[in-house]
Amino acid sequence: MPDLLSLNFMWPPLLGALILLPLVAWVYVRMNRGASLAMMARHSRWLRHLPFVVVLLGLAVLLIAMARPQSIMLTPMREATVMLAIDTSGSMRADDLKPSRIDAARAEAERFILAKPARLRVGLVTIAGTAALAQAPTEQRDDLLKALDNLPLQYGSALGSGVLIALEALLPGSGIDAQKIINEAMDGTRKKPEGKSLATPPKTETPSETTQVNGRAMAIVLLTDGQGNLGPELLDMAKLAAQHRVRIYTVGVGTPEGAIVQVQGRSMRVRLEEDALQQVARLTEGEYFRATSAEDLQKVYDQLGNRFKFEKRAVTEITGAMALLGMLLVLIGCLLSVHRYGRIV
Repeated sequence: MPDLLSLNFMWPPLLGALILLPLVAWVYVRMNRGASLAMMARHSRWLRHLPFVVVLLGLAVLLIAMARPQSIMLTPMREATVMLAIDTSGSMRADDLKPSRIDAARAEAERFILAKPARLRVGLVTIAGTAALAQAPTEQRDDLLKALDNLPLQYGSALGSGVLIALEALLPGSGIDAQKIINEAMDGTRKKPEGKSLATPPKTETPSETTQVNGRAMAIVLLTDGQGNLGPELLDMAKLAAQHRVRIYTVGVGTPEGAIVQVQGRSMRVRLEEDALQQVARLTEGEYFRATSAEDLQKVYDQLGNRFKFEKRAVTEITGAMALLGMLLVLIGCLLSVHRYGRIV
């Protein structure tokens, strides 16, 4: 199916021919001023003009086809892999989402998994003081649901580590050494990974077709309140994901006002911090969603599910399809007119 938002034209000046449509409508009105009262009695005013409206619409589509429209075609995703990276730090016990941020995130993640397309492989990463691969990418719903059942809350929030572990699971053999990068960050050196510099582009300026396809077929969904304080820098890991054409969809869980939670015997207010999450989505050509309630989170997962059902293909000329649609509409309008009034419009 075409993505109509990407519609453009190879010969845009020919769209000027659409100015003929008001002239056609004017001629039609002049010709039908003398319509008999009997015809108007048998048909409502709107229905009497329906055949002409259909023909006019068909002519409009035909004139648009003359300008040679192009569009990005959306085709069903043959195979895709998504890593759910869920923040399990202490701040996720806040109850500004009912019953709590983590419970709402878990419930909607389960619903997402149950409703996922059959060919969508999903993995799970948990993020607290460290990040761990709770479930490697799989199509098995039962394995994923079991992994979701065990999400213990812990101290700390290593969001960058979570993205890194998710990347390593998505891209085996890519040269990403997650443990080395995490160790350097823990040592305070924050060196860039060898062979995959975050400051310079990859050696090959134009990625191969395989890399491009993999980039479109893989994504990370990061659910967090945005409060990272350990491990590699989140934005550095987002740049690494961007180099490998992996989009990151960030979901801000919580409210800007936040809620008070008990952390190691102290009371503190934990708020949703959106700036970093928005930057991550922008760097990786993903999208940022804010979930300030359980209902919002449900809508987010519904939108994400639609993102992973289709993949974008190359720009394709759709002139033939538009011309066929236009001719079909003109034919239907003419047949309606002959059936109702014994003449063509």
